[in-house]
Amino acid sequence: MMQPILTVAEVNGYIEEVFPEVQGQYLCEHIAPMEARVRAVVGPQNLRPGGTVSGPTMFGLADCGFYMVLLAMIGKQALAVTTNASIDFMRKPEPCDMIAEARILKLGRVLAVGDVLMYSEGSDKPVARASMTYSIPPAR
Repeated sequence: MMQPILTVAEVNGYIEEVFPEVQGQYLCEHIAPMEARVRAVVGPQNLRPGGTVSGPTMFGLADCGFYMVLLAMIGKQALAVTTNASIDFMRKPEPCDMIAEARILKLGRVLAVGDVLMYSEGSDKPVARASMTYSIPPAR
């Protein structure tokens, strides 16, 4: 099985370098072959009426989580981009940090396909599931 190229620290550092606007919002906590665990740091700005985490926050976590696992596997590729995403919201998340378990199901030369399960911190019941496809830029 393919092994990750980047460590947790390298992924987090690269995200801070190329996307300084999200610094501290999404943190990679664990990397394994084709898998990563990513945290969304949730604050009042991420909540919607009713005291639940907003859909855009969960979408951001799915997108960033999959991007992080992809970077771990292919290296520093700032121009890898989302080409398709679909999200199912399954239950109301708690107003706390969210955890994403992102995995790559197929890693090809030009496309990566996978999914992301998202949980409220401390819960084992997923609140959302996303299906993700990313385009990988050609090697130069």
